[in-house]
Amino acid sequence: MIGAGQGGGPLAGALARAGRRTALVERKHVGGSCINEGCTPTKTMIASGRVAYLAGRAADYGVQTGPVSVDLSKVRQRKRDIVDKFRSGSQRHLEASAGLDLIFGQAHFTGPKKLELKLRDGGSREISAELIFINTGGRPAIPKVEGIESVPVLTSTSIMELDRLPEHLLVLGGGYVGLEFGQLFRRLGSRVTIVQRGPRLLGREDDDVADAVAAVVREDGIEVLLESAPVLVETGKGEDVELTVEAPDGVRTLRGSHLLAATGRTPNTDDLDPAAAGVSVNDKGFIPVDERLETNIAGIYALGDVNGGPAFTHISYDDYRILRTNLIEGGRATTAGRLVPYTVFIDPQLGRVGLTEQEARSQGRAVRVAKLPMSHVARALEVDETRGFMKAIVDADTRQILGVAVLGIEGGEIMSALQIAMLGKLPCTALRDAVFAHPTLCESLNNLFMALQP
Repeated sequence: MIGAGQGGGPLAGALARAGRRTALVERKHVGGSCINEGCTPTKTMIASGRVAYLAGRAADYGVQTGPVSVDLSKVRQRKRDIVDKFRSGSQRHLEASAGLDLIFGQAHFTGPKKLELKLRDGGSREISAELIFINTGGRPAIPKVEGIESVPVLTSTSIMELDRLPEHLLVLGGGYVGLEFGQLFRRLGSRVTIVQRGPRLLGREDDDVADAVAAVVREDGIEVLLESAPVLVETGKGEDVELTVEAPDGVRTLRGSHLLAATGRTPNTDDLDPAAAGVSVNDKGFIPVDERLETNIAGIYALGDVNGGPAFTHISYDDYRILRTNLIEGGRATTAGRLVPYTVFIDPQLGRVGLTEQEARSQGRAVRVAKLPMSHVARALEVDETRGFMKAIVDADTRQILGVAVLGIEGGEIMSALQIAMLGKLPCTALRDAVFAHPTLCESLNNLFMALQP
């Protein structure tokens, strides 16, 4: 097993428990991107940002507070402490697993089913196996912009290690990484500008969803520049960064204290030398796999972000479950048809699963669209969190729910409730007529689907 991420670690443990002699090779930290650089640290810091936001809104709830200030070093330390706790717990669990050797070092192929390990403590080691699993994940990509190599560029990893707030944070990219960090640092006190090449933020979402997200972040005081392509990065006065962009209204220069690259990720395959084992990679460096996660070489599998599938922790973990089912339990699980839920942890959250309206219509499906503003949800009104809306795409004939977007307070949790209905193939009428506890957010599902009555 190469890589102790959210797929590799559990699979290595399962193989060892099944009686297979197992080596788990990890270059840096147990837990992969999720625990060390992704979900755990980012959502921990976002929680601090929400506290700052609510403290600033205290008067709206009839609570008087003094001026709000942020100690970024303490926010950072809280994040570090939680990461250390999660990481050390995972590592102890692996080290205690009988039949499992946890080896820290860099692995690379030297031939079919053969690896050389450059050990972290020095020296090297050669190993071979009939079954090899690649779970090496990815890292932030730096966009190709003239001059970008000449200035300090923050990534989703390094920005979490700042000990002082940026005065003005320039963000390249309007995807979920750029939005989450942009809103976080705006709430902590930074001025923020997001530069997006496309005509909308979150380019894979329906237009109404993307437009509503843009309205939310603009309301929070973030400058959003759409259809704006970065063409030049230079060092300005002092330590400032100057970013030249081509925008619809012409060329303009932005000046900021910090620059964050949030334009995607690249797979960790360059040091792996998969070609030495005959393993194919695509033009972006990802390792293509079939529906059972096997590469073009029998007995070599790739799971998690490195195979180019949806880059989410829960997908990496489901990859592990597919391999466990097939290789240990004798099943025939595949990736075909699995729902891919995700949540963008802006505030309010955007929870998404299934088809967008645009995707459903492009497939020629007869659909009906249910939509409910959060301002019509009793619980949202009670807690004064009414931004956003719920949207469900429903098959016009079967009443099956095809897709969901929930931009609202606890949008990810509401989306998950709808995902359960989709998994159980419940018609939307079952939720329309269900008795939910009052006053809860899920109670609003009655009204969401009421509009679809004949």
